[in-house]
Amino acid sequence: MTPHIQAAKGEIAETILLPGDPLRAKFIADNYLENAECFNEVRNMLGFTGEYHGKRVSVMGTGMGIPSHAIYTHELIHVYGVKRLIRVGSCGAYVPELNLYDIVLAQGACTDSNYANNFDLPGTYSAVASWDLLYNAYNYCQQHDIDITVGNIFSSDVFYNNDKTAWERWAGMQVIAVEMESYALYCNAAHANVEALTILTVSDNIATGEETTSKEREVGFAKMMEIALSLV
Repeated sequence: MTPHIQAAKGEIAETILLPGDPLRAKFIADNYLENAECFNEVRNMLGFTGEYHGKRVSVMGTGMGIPSHAIYTHELIHVYGVKRLIRVGSCGAYVPELNLYDIVLAQGACTDSNYANNFDLPGTYSAVASWDLLYNAYNYCQQHDIDITVGNIFSSDVFYNNDKTAWERWAGMQVIAVEMESYALYCNAAHANVEALTILTVSDNIATGEETTSKEREVGFAKMMEIALSLV
């Protein structure tokens, strides 16, 4: 056990899906996994392990933001031996070409966070996805006629930004969407030599003003789940 996860060793699979919302983790377990059992209720950050097409897989919420995500992924990797971490979450689009419910595979993550300072690197770290997971997810989408966009995203420490034009400058650097966790995921995975990928569904578009509801974000991301579970 850790201060944040009550599971015994062996109760968490080597592959885990990581939504931010713990209720989305429960929804995934209830609707996609067989024989799912809850391994964590600490702080209501629900986690479950079950089977998908006979393969063992876990799912667990991580909360919002880089600090929360970093805690859970660090413990999952270093205490529980997780080898493949797949974030499934929502994002805000920075470009008008992305519509609500479009799928983004995050090839890399920019950030305004100082999280990489934790690794005492002599420069600025570029956080990128694991190639095998990215390649396999892309190929699955091509084979099943699922439209996706592969690109660079922004992992922000700030949800309510006082600089109302910051997103435009990131978009000008071909950064296509924003969320709040993937930079930490990619850093932690690279440092531990394990695999990680972020798959996102567009929940709102900052460029156009379109948005979904919280209930739609909880249960409306079927295509993203299909892609993620193809990697199990």
